[in-house]
Amino acid sequence: MTGPLGGLRILDLTTVQMGPWCTRIVADLGAEVIKVEAPEGDSSRYGANARNRGMSGGFQHNARGKRSIVLDLKQAEAREAILRLAGGADAFVSNIRPAALERLGLGYEAVRAANASIVYLGMVGYGSGGRYAGRPAYDDLIQAASAIPMLLQRSTGEPRFIPMAAIDRIVGTAAANALLAGLLAKARSGIGQKIEVPMFETMVQFVLSEHMQGATFDPPTSAPGYARTLSRSRRPYATQDGFLAVLPYNDGQWRRFFQAVGKGHIFVDDPRFADITARTANIDALYDMIADELKTRPTANWLKLLHDADIPCMVPHTLETLLEDPHLQDRDFFQFREHPSEGRIRTMREPSTWSETPPPTDRFAPRLGQHTIEILAEAGYSQAEIDGMAAKRIAFPERRG
Repeated sequence: MTGPLGGLRILDLTTVQMGPWCTRIVADLGAEVIKVEAPEGDSSRYGANARNRGMSGGFQHNARGKRSIVLDLKQAEAREAILRLAGGADAFVSNIRPAALERLGLGYEAVRAANASIVYLGMVGYGSGGRYAGRPAYDDLIQAASAIPMLLQRSTGEPRFIPMAAIDRIVGTAAANALLAGLLAKARSGIGQKIEVPMFETMVQFVLSEHMQGATFDPPTSAPGYARTLSRSRRPYATQDGFLAVLPYNDGQWRRFFQAVGKGHIFVDDPRFADITARTANIDALYDMIADELKTRPTANWLKLLHDADIPCMVPHTLETLLEDPHLQDRDFFQFREHPSEGRIRTMREPSTWSETPPPTDRFAPRLGQHTIEILAEAGYSQAEIDGMAAKRIAFPERRG
């Protein structure tokens, strides 16, 4: 294996979005990720836009670089196979609820008995010890629990969910960080451990580190909520012929903006805009002034004026235009490759760059059970044993045709 994480083996019992996002991060960086799937496969395989059943567009991105083994974990021999695989793994990663893992015989103590130094990472909805522990949790539910829809109500007038599985990816990224920290601790000490990453608490920290504001202090100096990001006027602004995102932020940028539109006196004479504290307290009025100005000229004129004044701005993309972004083209971010079974697909490169240990490329999402036979063989099973497990529907090699 190549890349900065080459040589690490991760046993991956995750499904849907959050867990697979975590393990995709480490797979992209070169870790060997063994994706353990039930006979029906990860549900995220079955989007409506696949060329072939079980290989949806979303799955192509979340499962790339992994190997797939299919086992029926309801059967004792399959659980024994998992423990044998755990014996040769650096980490065991799951977003199965802890009680269900215990019923399967794959709780921390059982896995640690197979490998005393393993890093055992569990992603859960709510942390152990709290009254919500063990409840089912999905992205929308955690958005609601962490106040996100009601933040949108404060800024737009209507409670809404973010139109993407943002929480799964935020928490999945936090879980990848925790996994890598656990692996680093193991490399330094030789000691494995159990790590739990809860969705709810992770998102509460994520939201309130910005929005706790005056409630940070005791007694509070203000109600919670960051006025600038909650402003009803914080949006892309309409120009004469489109939309433009504009964000003067520091004193110099605001001064140059008002000077560029011929209203430099406002910044000098109006105490509401004298510094960042005053501007934040009067952010709606400030953003409304930008909105009124932007309506007066075409987008191209604004882009030249704002670029010349070194004021941050960006034309909002649609999903369609994002695929044609010239900066991403410069970076070869999107690349078309020939998948062994799915034909020509568009992939996205690992965004980071490395001078000495670049992550591997040309790695694809696996077909269901594509690697069942080879992974079991690597764990020491003979061909006769593998054939027997397949005959008893304990292990499921890839079905072709």
